[in-house]
Amino acid sequence: MKRLSLIQAILCTGLILLPSGCQRSVKAKQDNAESTGPTQASVVPDFDASHFKVDHPEQFALITAQEYVASPELNVTGVVNPDVSRQVPVISLASGKIVEIHTQLGDEVKKGQLLFKVRSTDVSGAYSDYRKAVVNEELTKVQLDRAKVLYEHGAIPKSALEAAQNAEDDAKVDLDTAIEHLRLLGSDPDHPTGIVNVYAPVSGVITDQQITNAAGVQALSAPNPLTISDMSHVWILCDVYENDLAQVRVGEFADIHVVAYPDKVLKGRISNIGPILDPNLRTAKVRLEVGNPGILRLGMFVTATFHSHRREVYASIPTSAILHLRDREWVYTPAGNGYFRRLEVTSGNMLPDNMQAVISGIEPGTKVISNALDLQHTVSQ
Repeated sequence: MKRLSLIQAILCTGLILLPSGCQRSVKAKQDNAESTGPTQASVVPDFDASHFKVDHPEQFALITAQEYVASPELNVTGVVNPDVSRQVPVISLASGKIVEIHTQLGDEVKKGQLLFKVRSTDVSGAYSDYRKAVVNEELTKVQLDRAKVLYEHGAIPKSALEAAQNAEDDAKVDLDTAIEHLRLLGSDPDHPTGIVNVYAPVSGVITDQQITNAAGVQALSAPNPLTISDMSHVWILCDVYENDLAQVRVGEFADIHVVAYPDKVLKGRISNIGPILDPNLRTAKVRLEVGNPGILRLGMFVTATFHSHRREVYASIPTSAILHLRDREWVYTPAGNGYFRRLEVTSGNMLPDNMQAVISGIEPGTKVISNALDLQHTVSQ
């Protein structure tokens, strides 16, 4: 009986605790569901570099962009090249071996100056032909004199005299040709030598050299031993993009700015615009003819400025109002209620009184911060 009573008591206790345990289990599940469900996100506004607010906007002075009227300019880079119409090759009329070189690449030479010497067997052959022509002419002259005497005495017909005269004339032609050949090779018929001197045909600068001492040279064949260029006039070849070709016209002039001489501005005439565009860069070669005052050297990089005939209106602001940041240019304009806006601009030429033209980004009449760097420091802090 006692055992039965103990079992009944345990069962009753279990029935009493079961509802409360179930309630705690359901509540725990509800709590877990609430803790793992989506929560409401709080958005924190980020700093906008192009539109922001400062605490004391009145401390930044404003200035109004002025109006600046000018013709559009196109600036392109170019390279100094020789004028091919003023290049003269130095050739050798004799094949042989170079024994002396009296000049080198980059030297300035005068017309008639000795450039190099060639030892050639061509002179020997030419002198041999000359000696044969001399002997043949002497023989035909003797025969002609004999024919004249015989004809005067009626010993030979007139046709024989005419044949002797024709032989003498042919011999003189051969002799004159042999003498001229020797002179073309640079040899004196009276003092023959195997050395051929080559002289400068024009004055200028040696811009190409293809020979060295002890090298061989072939007569009238490429490559030419030397090339002389007249540097009084040079070409400047520029690459102009397809979209900018409307600003370039044949016959007009462009300003040439040399990096090595920033205080000098040269004038170049547009003589040619290449008819074929580069398929990769979409650029055309534009050729400028420039008189060389003595400062231009082959291979120099220059900047060519092409001017347009039409006039356009731009804005001009102080140079301090333009902020140079990450290879770009910016200005700050007021947006009201202490806010400022940062605008990207493209600057142009420098103007008097520390002013600078603005090609794009703002219009005349726009108010900007006069000192953009001060505002930038304030924003950075």
